[in-house]
Order: sequence, then C-alpha cells, then structure tokens
Amino acid sequence: MKPLKRETDILPDNDAALKQVAARYAVSITPEVREAIRTPGDPVARQYVPDVAELVVLPEDRADPIGDDVYSPVPGIVHRHPDRVLLMPVNVCAVYCRFCFRREKVGPGRKVLTPAELARALDYIRADKNIWEVILTGGDPLILSPRKLGALLRELESIDHVQVLRLHTRIPVADPRRVTKALCGALKTRKALYVAIHVNHAQEIIPAAEEAFARLRAADCVLLSQSVLLKNVNDSVKALEELFRRLVALRVKPYYLHHPDLARGTGHFRLSLTEGQNLVKKLRTRLSGLGLPAYVLDIPGGHGKVPVGPAHLHLRGEDVFVEDMKGALHAYPPPPDKERRS
Repeated sequence: MKPLKRETDILPDNDAALKQVAARYAVSITPEVREAIRTPGDPVARQYVPDVAELVVLPEDRADPIGDDVYSPVPGIVHRHPDRVLLMPVNVCAVYCRFCFRREKVGPGRKVLTPAELARALDYIRADKNIWEVILTGGDPLILSPRKLGALLRELESIDHVQVLRLHTRIPVADPRRVTKALCGALKTRKALYVAIHVNHAQEIIPAAEEAFARLRAADCVLLSQSVLLKNVNDSVKALEELFRRLVALRVKPYYLHHPDLARGTGHFRLSLTEGQNLVKKLRTRLSGLGLPAYVLDIPGGHGKVPVGPAHLHLRGEDVFVEDMKGALHAYPPPPDKERRS
C-alpha cells in the first residue's frame, strides 16, 4: 500500500457513500498513522478510515452524547464538577477518530476561541476558587503552536487556586512530530502537569511515538493514557493486555478505559457493558494494578462519568461475599457490633 498523500487518497473515486461520510464528518490521517496501518481494516485503520456504517444513525445516538452543552457557562468551558473544568481552546485535531464523541463539533474550519472568548474563559476560572484542576481538551490542545500553548499555560499557572493542569491529546501517537523541543519547553510549569494520551491499540505505538513519550517525560510531564473500548479494534483480552503492558513499560499509566459514547454514526463500534465487564474481569487475572485502567461510562445526557467495572462484592441478605480472581466466593465477616467495640 502506498503512503497517503492527501485525505482523499483513502476514499475510492467511485465510492459515493464514503465521500458522503467524509462530507459529514472530518477526515485526516497523518503519515505516522499511515505507517501504523498494516492492512486495510486493521485495528488502526478502523479508527481513522471512514466507513459507510457511519451513515447509520440509531435511535439512541446523540449529537451531544455526554451533555457538554448543558454545562457550558461560557464558550470554551465545560463545568460539570465543582473542582475541575474543561477548557477547549480549539476544535480542530491532527487526526479525526471515527468514533469521536465530539465529532459534530470538531474539524477543519470549526470554531476556535477568539482572544476575547479565551479571556472570558480564563476570567471564569479565576473567579471560581473551587476550581482546582483545569483540563485542556477540545479538539486537541497540542495542535496549538508552542507560543500560544505556553502563553495559555502561563495564564493558568498564575491562578493560585488552580493546582493541577491536564492535557488530553492524540498527538504523541498520531502526529508525534509536533512534540518538539519548543513544545516541550512550553509544557514546563511550576504546577503539576498531566498529559493523558489517547491510544487504543499497541500497534499505534510506533518508534516515533515512543520518542515523543520520552520527550514529554523529559519535560516533567506525568503521562497517563486514555483508551476507548471499541468493537473489532481492541475488544479482546489479548489486545488490551498488550496495549496496557506496552504503556506501563513506557512509563505511561493506563488511566481510563472508556465505554464508547452514543455519538451519531458510531453504533458499529459499540459493544455491551456486560461484554466490557467480562473483558476487564479477565484482565484483572493477568495484569497488576499498574496496568489496569478504570473502566468508565459517561452517562448519556451529562450525568457524569462513573466506574462500570465488574463487581467483586456480593450481598446475600446481611451476608457479604467477595469474589476472587477465579470466580469463587468467600464469606467476609461483618464489623464488630457497638458493644464489642466499646
């Protein structure tokens, strides 16, 4: 397969349906992603190459599946939890995932915060002293130039009550050339800076991505990962185990494994919560806590992110049983009563 020179190279000339997908949802594939694709339809290709299945919109699909709009008091801010906010300075990315929950809002030509809007967003953060953590997302915040990103981080760093900064990004895997010395210099802050890298399959971690991880670590960034559980991409114990082992070895802590959201045209990526729980349960027998992310679901409608991993605690009346890694149940004694404690 020859390298992709243009976005349209991935769309057959005679396939009107795929062109219709590309007209509706943004498409972009970097040379590094193309390098990671080994065969058509493989786990990397499925994440980035348009599919006619995206034209199928199910009744449960939503334009705003996690309810960001309801919690946006000013442009660029989503404030769902008292102690943290999302700050979205841009709505463009280096690549566009076919399963993205913000696919209706991102892409070339989409709105970027104006200087006035960004100033208003920063004023909002300054005014609320409960905000302890600011999460830069979007869009991909690392698409900003080092100068603009550095200036934004300096503004956030100057806010006394903001103690933690976090960036959610695909770029270290999908466009690692952007992780330059200048960018890493912009990321150096006096406050804790966490970089959550979106990666779903070990095949995505090419040598250039490993080098980008190393540059970010050298810039004193704490590296986490976020992954989405995707049908026919990583929905097997083997694929998830390989991914999480590879990340831990590269000093990236697996943080979240997201159940896919109800974004329009993404039903072909979704599996059931029970299937996800069974996978996570099997992973617990094969990986240490270092390699196990939290399996979470963003409840549709803006009700927040909750853990949905398998339960190991079972109640039978007042009796408590704990399930071990092999599925056996073990009785666990109740706490001493008040008389015994006194």
